[in-house]
Amino acid sequence: MTYARPVRLAALAATLTLGSAVLAAGPAAAVTGPAVSAADNTYAYTAQITVGDHDRGCSGVLVDREWLLTAASCFAADPAAGLSVPAGKPATKTTAVIGRSDLTGTAGAARQIVELVPRTDRDAVLARLNRPVTNVAPVALATTAPTTGESLTLAGYGRTATEWAPLSLHTGTFTVDAPAATTASVTGTGSTAACMGDTGGPLVRGTAGTAQLAALASQSYQGGCYGIDATETRTGGVVTRVDDLASWVSATTGAVRVTDFNCDGVEDIAISDPRATVGGVGAAGLIRIVYGGGKGIAEINQNLDWVPGAAEASDWFGESLATVDYDEDGCTDLAVGTPAEDLGNTADAGMLDVLHGAAGGLGTGAVKNTHFEEGSGNGSLATAVAQAGDRFGDSIAAGVTAAGEPFVVSGAPGESVSGQAKAGAAFYLHGATNVIVHQDSTDVPGAPEPNDGFGGAVSADRNFFAVGAPGETIGADGGAGNLAVFSHTLTAAGLPTPRFGLDQDLDTVAGGAEAGDQFGYSLALAPYRPSGATSATDSILAVGSPGEDLDIDGVAKADAGNILTFRITAAGAYTQLNGLSQGTADDDVAGTAEAGDRMGAALTAINTAPRALSTTATMKLAVGTPNEAIGTAANAGAVHTFSLLGAPGANDRWLEAGDGDGIPTAPGADQQLGTSIHYTGTKLYVGLPLGPSTYGTLYALPLSNVTAGGTIAPVTTYQPGAGGLPAAGDRFGYAAR
Repeated sequence: MTYARPVRLAALAATLTLGSAVLAAGPAAAVTGPAVSAADNTYAYTAQITVGDHDRGCSGVLVDREWLLTAASCFAADPAAGLSVPAGKPATKTTAVIGRSDLTGTAGAARQIVELVPRTDRDAVLARLNRPVTNVAPVALATTAPTTGESLTLAGYGRTATEWAPLSLHTGTFTVDAPAATTASVTGTGSTAACMGDTGGPLVRGTAGTAQLAALASQSYQGGCYGIDATETRTGGVVTRVDDLASWVSATTGAVRVTDFNCDGVEDIAISDPRATVGGVGAAGLIRIVYGGGKGIAEINQNLDWVPGAAEASDWFGESLATVDYDEDGCTDLAVGTPAEDLGNTADAGMLDVLHGAAGGLGTGAVKNTHFEEGSGNGSLATAVAQAGDRFGDSIAAGVTAAGEPFVVSGAPGESVSGQAKAGAAFYLHGATNVIVHQDSTDVPGAPEPNDGFGGAVSADRNFFAVGAPGETIGADGGAGNLAVFSHTLTAAGLPTPRFGLDQDLDTVAGGAEAGDQFGYSLALAPYRPSGATSATDSILAVGSPGEDLDIDGVAKADAGNILTFRITAAGAYTQLNGLSQGTADDDVAGTAEAGDRMGAALTAINTAPRALSTTATMKLAVGTPNEAIGTAANAGAVHTFSLLGAPGANDRWLEAGDGDGIPTAPGADQQLGTSIHYTGTKLYVGLPLGPSTYGTLYALPLSNVTAGGTIAPVTTYQPGAGGLPAAGDRFGYAAR
């Protein structure tokens, strides 16, 4: 059948405002079919999308717990002129209701759409939700194209024949006339037609558990739809094929989220220089933001009117960094620790700030900062008393739980607990409140003692967080160290649930507790999906002991350092996996253990494919050995990469300055390579804040450069005096996120 050029459904929705703004008519039933009852979950994966204050409405379909697939025309500025949609946060606040056939009910879930990833070859876009939907099953994508004569069922929330803004999901049947490369022409059976608001709605083959998404509603003549000229009787249209999009959907939904402070879909980077001079004040500290896509460079310091505090000598603003979308608006927020901040006359009490991202970058939105310090705010922080040397913000971890709740964990290793000076504590910041945990908290292993330093290291993933106490005395061994692991599940008292503690006097942990081991000095957690699991329910924990003494062929190597790795099950049980250390030049593991190496002083880990079954290739660990001697250069430092799975020696790679992997400078005494390392889904960031550059340098190494057997690709260098970065600073690259 030959059609005149169809009218773009979204274009009409833009001019006739409400469109599918309310869950209502779906394609076929939009005109003649019955509404789906509130109790019918057959099409629960269908979503109602509302752009702005009902400025425009569309339908969509849940294809992942955190992602909808819908029509790009729903978000195009002028769908009649083109379907180009910028990647990143939608220009207008957009909401989605999923799994609610009756909009007056409470079934399913309501979410915000915070990120768009458009296709350029068809009317389709992936839309990320601010939190996962846990009570509605996503629909599977079809793997074969629609065929001529095939019947597909459309579900949508658009108009019906008699309603402008119906309150029920509707469905209807369409027959495929002819498939094309990325589209197919269809005709509604009987008087069924797709109406405004059905754009982006799913067309499925099969029913219930066998349903497969074959196409999305795109264009329609809208014959018989409410508000359309009665002389228009055609019920045909064009749908967007999705049967060839599975790999794109999987790659997009399964990728590690990038740091994106200006929410444009391009990766940004925050680089701290905590010893930088600000306004003539030494070691006040600053952070430089490099926006991806050539969108400029910004400096953040405490002399800005939207950043709490003021630039003061030895504040070390930016000594610790972490990133998370704390306010769930689609823009990455930057958590900044200033543990040496004086509060009034209380020296080094410390504070933490979450600097909020926005379309114009950090600090440009309506809410610019969320501030945390002891003695203010709510929860445990409100009742805490800031004391000299608390160092709140000394270590920071941030992320999103498996349930989708953002959180920040902040260590305060100098906190006095039950009268024990510097026993240490950690604060768990989530939502509108916060709680304190320490070794005098219920079920937390260990007991508060002077100089334990609980909170000296923290790490977290979607399942758990870990808090190190590297100064803990085990038996009579001072500074042997221990750690505690918590789940994000809160107890009846509102506290994170303690799962277990680890120290080297346990039979289940290799080695033995010795004075100065500093077990728990560094920590790294990464989510792990084991065989048989449908998601990354488990985690792998790496624990650094840079003070560990090693015996190498009968020769004692004091403070050579090592790392132990553990698998943590969803239930919170643990099993040790591997011990990582250097040995001799003849060992499988690269490097030679030497006294004072302090291997494990810094750790970073990542699962580069957190949705997929975990493998040796996706589970990555990097280890800093800052005091490694390279040739005659004492304390030149090195970085050692491993897989968190499999045999250590079969998957390790040694990185030192000048060895061709991407750090071009020659090894130098006291450069301490390995003090600053951080994994993202695509790079390993390695800082050289102590030289050889006058100001410090940060290198972004592609993952192939740091993976055993990987090829060497060009690196990105960030250095003051180049690439638009001001030629100033002191320890640029001290931390990067």
